[in-house]
Amino acid sequence: MAETPDHKKKSDRTPEKDPAPRGRRGHRVAGRLRPLPVWWPLPACAVLGLAAGGAYGVLKAPEYAATSYVVAVPNDTTEPATALGFAQAYARIATSSSTLAYAQPRAGLGVAQLRTQVRAETSPESPMIAITGTSRTAAGAADIANAVADALSLSSNQAAKNTGVQLLLFNQAVAPSDPASPSAPLSGAVGLCAGGLIGGLWLLAKPGRRRRTDEPAAAVAGPAESGYVTSLPAQGEAADATASAKEKEPVR
Repeated sequence: MAETPDHKKKSDRTPEKDPAPRGRRGHRVAGRLRPLPVWWPLPACAVLGLAAGGAYGVLKAPEYAATSYVVAVPNDTTEPATALGFAQAYARIATSSSTLAYAQPRAGLGVAQLRTQVRAETSPESPMIAITGTSRTAAGAADIANAVADALSLSSNQAAKNTGVQLLLFNQAVAPSDPASPSAPLSGAVGLCAGGLIGGLWLLAKPGRRRRTDEPAAAVAGPAESGYVTSLPAQGEAADATASAKEKEPVR
């Protein structure tokens, strides 16, 4: 059967491709290139804080703390209030160079290093001094606290005849079973909270946020102002046309 010209023209045409896949592909590409939400710094900072806190808790060596207690006892001729005052004074000199020099042989550390690993605290209501030693080992922390407590008692009791107050060891420090430094989960939680707080503050202080809120108001005010300004020349032209028409009228 011979093909007609119309049938030949139809057969010569190449089949057109469905534009739908191209549209779907373009929609997918556009979906992939969508900008990040405005609040993205908040979860990003929180995740970074969690990772930093967890890494700090895992990589940092544990630190132990042990505490020994000494008490200021007045003599028979001394008032209790005097012992309370001397307890405050002895707490201040517990970390002095003279006291740490007595404790250095037993603690096995230098005076400069020993000063960074010991602290003394007291209460204004009781004549008791708490001496806390810190170290990477539990036994080392107890040795530091006991060495400084013994040195403080020895040096203060040399002047007990003049002061009327002597220091007695109330309780020796023992090696702790658990470290005093925060664990990895605790440090991770602290880092998470800190990162979330930083992200929230960054969102509040972001300058682009204020510009975005001002753009709609400017867009709304623009057409109104432009219409008002363009209406003024039109009114002036109408007034000029009316005045010129009155001048052209013949006088009767």
